[in-house]
Amino acid sequence: MNLPDNLLGEAWYWAAWAVWIPLFALSVWRAPWARLQDNEQINVWLGMIVMLTVIWSMKAGVKPGLSLHLLGATVFTLCFGRHLAFIGLSVVLSGVTLNGSAGFFAFAINALIMACFAVLVSDLITRLVKRYLPKHFFVFIFANGFFGAALTVLSVGLVSTLFMGVSEAYDFDYLTSEYLPYFILLGFSEAWLSGMVLTLFVVYRPNWVSAFDDSLYLAKK
Repeated sequence: MNLPDNLLGEAWYWAAWAVWIPLFALSVWRAPWARLQDNEQINVWLGMIVMLTVIWSMKAGVKPGLSLHLLGATVFTLCFGRHLAFIGLSVVLSGVTLNGSAGFFAFAINALIMACFAVLVSDLITRLVKRYLPKHFFVFIFANGFFGAALTVLSVGLVSTLFMGVSEAYDFDYLTSEYLPYFILLGFSEAWLSGMVLTLFVVYRPNWVSAFDDSLYLAKK
């Protein structure tokens, strides 16, 4: 959902900026910056930003604000936690915006939905999986990487649909028939891509995934 600057009333844009700025400042304050002092970790973080900037630029859509693209929020959150993931995805959106694929004034709304909300959903799923499901390697991969990624995309699609309807940018009937259903297909794509990337990371570079603990998911298994 890469909103342009002229689809909504100005009040929506200003309200979004009023919410995004303190949330972003909070993440900058609480982010574990010490982790990025390691050359390998910061290279991975920056590499994800570059890769997702390319992926977010490859979008499909027929009307302004109704574009679809993969998110990558789940893998980013699992690797670096919610604060660094939110900051990283905001940087991704900055690149997409500078490239002309989204509006500058609409940056805060786009960031709240595609970065902040997506990261919060991913983080919540990770916490629920860790608390309630068995501590097993394959549970971690499938529950977080596959199903978690799909649920995150579907949640973003639902929130985007509700927002566009409440703001009267488009009719609910049109959104529920011509926009929301495509997030189901996008969710499958996100699930497979995120699941495969997470599997490769956990197997070959487990230190890249902060949410994965060898002693918890592999010891005595």
